[in-house]
Amino acid sequence: MASEKILESKKAKVAALTEMLQDSVSFVLVDYKGISVEDDTKLRKELREAGVHYVVEKNSMLRFAFKDMGIDAFDEVLHGTTAVALSKDDQTAPARVLGKFAADHEDFFNLKAGYVEGVAYDASGVEKLSKIPSKEVLLAQLVGSLQGPIQKLAATLQAVVDSKSEDTAA
Repeated sequence: MASEKILESKKAKVAALTEMLQDSVSFVLVDYKGISVEDDTKLRKELREAGVHYVVEKNSMLRFAFKDMGIDAFDEVLHGTTAVALSKDDQTAPARVLGKFAADHEDFFNLKAGYVEGVAYDASGVEKLSKIPSKEVLLAQLVGSLQGPIQKLAATLQAVVDSKSEDTAA
């Protein structure tokens, strides 16, 4: 009887994990073996500030959740210690934060794989994703690049107006 309760509990946990993964636009799997409490606390703080949910989960539970989602791309990375970071609204936030942390702590923290809007990425793909700026930064860069030519046009038009007003005054 007790094993039946345990099985039902695990099924409910897998269902909740599956729902959490399906509701996210992206997630990244990492190997965190050997991380200190201090480093883990700093990492979790950075992830929270970026709006990323971070959870350590058993590989078997993740395997079942991915199976429920119809994803089989992560079977080879689901070994050892595994944590998953996911975001519901920013496609690159988990990769950005974890990629930066992994680069600074290569000796004990490694990217395993990632998933962004239906596309699975290996560790090198996640590393490339981590270098993409946030949506806000990209929008600011776009506005900045559009603003330069508009300012030049406005200055040129103002110069024409000023020269015409000087011509009529003279």
